[in-house]
Amino acid sequence: MGKRADKAYDNFKSGYNCAQAVFMAFCDKYGIEEEKAAILASSFGGGMGRMREVCGAFSGMLLVNSLETGTADASDREAKAANYQSVQKLAQRFKEENGSLICRELLGLSEKQEKSETPVPEERTSSYYKKRPCAEIVKSAALILEEEFSE
Repeated sequence: MGKRADKAYDNFKSGYNCAQAVFMAFCDKYGIEEEKAAILASSFGGGMGRMREVCGAFSGMLLVNSLETGTADASDREAKAANYQSVQKLAQRFKEENGSLICRELLGLSEKQEKSETPVPEERTSSYYKKRPCAEIVKSAALILEEEFSE
């Protein structure tokens, strides 16, 4: 256990956003090409396009959760309920381990810092990684998924 969590961590350190890093660590399990997984998850980074809303790592978890528990049958209320129950269980675990589902809270951004955010991602330098908890949060998210949906 932890192989996919390490992959997610490495993905993030390679420059992928939080959602991409998590989702890409699981894409082979579902027969999805890494490039396609990266594209599908790309809008969720930075708390939804750097708006600092729902954490991208958690969004990546939900993409995996959809593949595990989702339904394509719009009339299947039981399947929808089971999927939503799984989402809520994952959310609870994520919050217990990381403190929040909200990007700005996880980053500890002040209101002033949040208002100064732009759509342009920061350059990934050593100082960036020192000030951001994202790599560890990504690893935590993937580990939760590994535990919940063991292969």
